[in-house]
Amino acid sequence: EVQLVESGGGLVQAGGSLRLSCAASGFNVDDYAIGWFRQAPGKEREEVGCISTSDGSTDYAASVKGRFTISSDNAKNTVYLQMNSLKREDTAVYYCAAGCNTAVAGMLGYWGQGTQVTVSS
Repeated sequence: EVQLVESGGGLVQAGGSLRLSCAASGFNVDDYAIGWFRQAPGKEREEVGCISTSDGSTDYAASVKGRFTISSDNAKNTVYLQMNSLKREDTAVYYCAAGCNTAVAGMLGYWGQGTQVTVSS
């Protein structure tokens, strides 16, 4: 059974840091690019960034570039999202998925259940 399980969310003050994990089972993370997405209340799900775990290349949304870093540990079959200098507008449910954009991720259908990140002022 294919599963993606996010963890590491929580409540943090603005300017703080969190590291999210996305543990995969049922497939190897280096078989797919793995994306991080987020959805804030009342807003559409948006792409945060993506990693091609086969070569480590990454791409980020402009809103998080320079603050967020995606990495992977293929031996642990896990992808990480390091979030620094957090802002209130980063508050959202964060998801990982196979695929770098919502169209591809939706087609593949491998999504985690999400983890809540709340940034307080």
